[in-house]
Amino acid sequence: MNNPVKLLLVFAGLFGLIGSVMGAHMAGSGSYALRPIHAHVLVVGWLSLFSWSIFYKVFEVKYNALSKFHVWSAIIGTTGLVLGMFLTNVVSFNLPEAVTLIVYIGGGVTLLLSFTAFFVQTILYQPKK
Repeated sequence: MNNPVKLLLVFAGLFGLIGSVMGAHMAGSGSYALRPIHAHVLVVGWLSLFSWSIFYKVFEVKYNALSKFHVWSAIIGTTGLVLGMFLTNVVSFNLPEAVTLIVYIGGGVTLLLSFTAFFVQTILYQPKK
């Protein structure tokens, strides 16, 4: 997909839905075991991806290699981080600890790279005259 606005918006919506379902489940069950994952799904998944979608809509930024790296590392990093948190802290699926740790840490590192790419993007941004 060559439209970062739509791509980020769709994934923000997906993470918003997942976070809302998790919140409803916790409220209904009375168990708050998913609280840290729920928080990350909504803050990193919904809020960050949504705000980046708005950034690409409001500011005229070329969809170049840096933008593509930022968008895809944001999506992959968010997915890896919250999935890794879930696998490490809630359900193991009998996966080796090394696998869940790689998903968790790999997702977090990828997300850090995404935030770094966004920071660089903001520095390089030049308003059109």
